[in-house]
Amino acid sequence: MKEYSEFSRVYDLFMDEIPYTAWCEHITSLLHARGIDSGLVCELGCGTGTMTELLARGGYDMTGIDVSEGMLQEALQKRDESGLPILYLEQDMRSFELYGTMRAFVSVCDSMNYLLTEDDLISVLKLVNNYLDPGGSFIFDLKT
Repeated sequence: MKEYSEFSRVYDLFMDEIPYTAWCEHITSLLHARGIDSGLVCELGCGTGTMTELLARGGYDMTGIDVSEGMLQEALQKRDESGLPILYLEQDMRSFELYGTMRAFVSVCDSMNYLLTEDDLISVLKLVNNYLDPGGSFIFDLKT
């Protein structure tokens, strides 16, 4: 997504007032309530990897998926600094491919709002369902 190649360098500056830590605590509490205390978790629309990093610090084996090369470059820089074993994939959430299943998926910061059609939303939901472990969860936010 070329629109984000320049914006990715300043994205975190625009998002500096977002309570990522509180959101992460809430997401983690939801995962724990569903018995997902560890294991593979994928963030769709991971952007610069802020939430991905926080969830990895919380003990999850994280994969981050984003369509923007620029955003992922920022995420890779964070990963290099933290040393956390996060896998980042440049893929569209409407057509992503994984090598196995995940215990959970998350998508925050309005990433799902980039899906402009009902068919796009259905595509994502079908893919998540396909790659989700039995009893897994998909936690996302969506503005309507």
